[in-house]
Amino acid sequence: MTTRETVTRYLDLLRHKADWPSTLADDISFTSFTSPPRGLRGKDAFLQATKQFYSMIVSMKVRDLIVDGSRACALTSYQLQPPGGPTFGSDVAEVFVVENGRIRSFDIYFDSAPYPT
Repeated sequence: MTTRETVTRYLDLLRHKADWPSTLADDISFTSFTSPPRGLRGKDAFLQATKQFYSMIVSMKVRDLIVDGSRACALTSYQLQPPGGPTFGSDVAEVFVVENGRIRSFDIYFDSAPYPT
């Protein structure tokens, strides 16, 4: 599977609330470049740390996907709704490194201001 196919598969599975974790490598490296930045390693740690975000997704659109070899950058727009809160939008730059048909590295860049504290 190519980098484009792997990232497109992840984004499609995510959009349809299907088995998107199947696209992640067991030893995935994840960094959120918000303030302060935070990083972690391992699929289980990633799923635990991001489950609140993924549970808030109402919808998601891919605005652009740029691929260069094993690296890809997806520019995405999410509509999110926290429990009991209003829906809000979030534009995210998602940077991936793909190896052997799995996402090995995943970095995100977004403005955290609209997120509930």
